[in-house]
Amino acid sequence: MSPDHGRFSLNQATIKYASLAEALQVAREAGYRSIGLWREPVQEVGLDTAVALVAESGLRISSLCRGGFFTALEGAERAAALDDNRRALDEAHRLGTDTLVLVCGGLPAGSRDLAGARRRVGDALAALVPDALAAGVRLALEPLHPMYAADRAVINTLGQALDIAEQFPVQAVGVVVDTFHLWWDPDLLAQIARAGSDRITSYQICDWITPMPADNLLARGVPGDGHIDFAPLTRAVAATGYAGDIECEIFNADVWNTPYAEVAALVAERYHQLVEPHL
Repeated sequence: MSPDHGRFSLNQATIKYASLAEALQVAREAGYRSIGLWREPVQEVGLDTAVALVAESGLRISSLCRGGFFTALEGAERAAALDDNRRALDEAHRLGTDTLVLVCGGLPAGSRDLAGARRRVGDALAALVPDALAAGVRLALEPLHPMYAADRAVINTLGQALDIAEQFPVQAVGVVVDTFHLWWDPDLLAQIARAGSDRITSYQICDWITPMPADNLLARGVPGDGHIDFAPLTRAVAATGYAGDIECEIFNADVWNTPYAEVAALVAERYHQLVEPHL
């Protein structure tokens, strides 16, 4: 019999090169009950086929990644981004998840107006909230580490994310607590308590490794291989009453080049060692 990992979910990014069918099979055979999906592999096979594969797998979809990238100035690019997010909400609904993870986007080309870009994140959510409520899918705003502020996400702390999320109904907008992006923040534990179980839509774990690779997007490590102390962060999330899935999402070239089943088994082992005891 395969082990049962309970609330632990294998985010598809951790086995990036697996097709959707392969990822579902790996997760199921490794004892996972759930998996976090990415839109690109879903779109590769088509939404109808993806829905059928998910149903056949018997797995729960913990989240769909990603929407967002809506910090552009008013015009065709911004309108297209909002339309793409509406499609993402529909995809999430069809796949059976209530969580669409948002990476909000960086500065528009040629712009240095960080405050303006942050305001436009709130404006975009305001435009999308009716669609989210209609779909029954929450917009999960993920703050990213400040080193990504220019090109990927102008929202960089949990406090900033909550300042925006709290303008909207909890049924429509929440936040993601990702250890890689947030572990450094001296105010993090207080902000997790502020978020509470109503606003936390996803808890994602991976480690911060050094030396950092040349591509800083690939600096995530297997839990236990880096510098993050998962115990206090997990206890803080658990203290809110959050009872949702806990995803492992890793961007790392060495991990991606390791056989998928080995990765699935390793990260589950580390979850049981480093995270589960503090829930």
